[in-house]
Amino acid sequence: MSDVIRSFRIAVPDAVLTDLHERLARARWPEKEVVDDWSQGIPLAYVREVCDYWRTRYDWRAREARLNRFDQFITELDGVNIHFIHQRSPHPNARPLLITHGWPGSIVEFHKVIEPLVDPVAHGGDAADAFHVVCPALPGYGFSGKPTTTGWNIEKIAREWNRLMLRLGYDRYLAQGGDWGAAVTTAIGMQNLGNCQAIHLNMVIVEPDPATFDSLTPLEKSALAGMQHYKDWDSGYSKEQSTRPQTVGYALVDSPVGQAAWILEKYWAWTDCDGHPENVLNRDELLDNIMFYWCTASAASSARLYWESFSSLSRDPVELATGCSIYPREIFRSSRRWAERRFRKLIHWNELDRGGHFAAFERPEVFIKEVRDCFRGLKAG
Repeated sequence: MSDVIRSFRIAVPDAVLTDLHERLARARWPEKEVVDDWSQGIPLAYVREVCDYWRTRYDWRAREARLNRFDQFITELDGVNIHFIHQRSPHPNARPLLITHGWPGSIVEFHKVIEPLVDPVAHGGDAADAFHVVCPALPGYGFSGKPTTTGWNIEKIAREWNRLMLRLGYDRYLAQGGDWGAAVTTAIGMQNLGNCQAIHLNMVIVEPDPATFDSLTPLEKSALAGMQHYKDWDSGYSKEQSTRPQTVGYALVDSPVGQAAWILEKYWAWTDCDGHPENVLNRDELLDNIMFYWCTASAASSARLYWESFSSLSRDPVELATGCSIYPREIFRSSRRWAERRFRKLIHWNELDRGGHFAAFERPEVFIKEVRDCFRGLKAG
């Protein structure tokens, strides 16, 4: 295995873009849904509107150039090439911060928060809050390589992320994550290898405490109702991806319409969007994220993380210092007393009034404040 770190820039071949436009132009469409809402899935009219925009007006080269403003690299971790952003702060006392995305997200989620985290002074903040930011793409996602063997589960990714940070020269660092990134970050905290000082989560993975069921708070009642809704109405994708990722891959890798619909529906369901995803994210941002799946043909490889880990997520205690930000439209939410049963050293807890699953993407200013507030009191080193 090589320890070499190579510079990288996103450069999607013209042939991939031409093929995308041709596929969109000859898309075969299903009939319209027979309801007047999203209860049967993403509406035909909206998908057609987005795909027409994608084909005729969306400018990937401009978006690509914007994403390439960040310093990007590739390095090999246990045989898999990992793509990551590594944006160093100009401030000498900046602390290393590892941020991990999930599904159906990508490192695109963080494009609005990296620069303020790296250089707070340039964005009206304090140099004491500066971070060196590292955002890796999960194996099988985006421009990272695709594992060719089994075993790339959450625990392994956590160990490899620790190796990545050490390779970058960071023997002490902080970690943050949501969705699968929350699972990876929690595993980093659980493994507690001596390098990560503290973690911050915007999705808290805990079991509700049955001992509280006779005295539930409003948040806990809402959280339990949300879990039941997810189980009954919102988890079909996870069952498919955790049992037959290869099968679903054939459909999504071959059809840009299918890939877009598969992802866009989750931005409706999981953002705090008042019924429409473009109330919180513009169309270009939504398509930027979809492009990270389409251009890399990573529908099957990204889904395999569910096959590897979805039914075996650990609920073991975490002794490392932990901060939690609870957004009202998150899939899984926790009360503080539920979280304290697993996370034994809570250093930050905040229940927000707005926001959903894609915290950094939806409400970047709030996300930045939560991260800063969580880690501000920790001593460096």
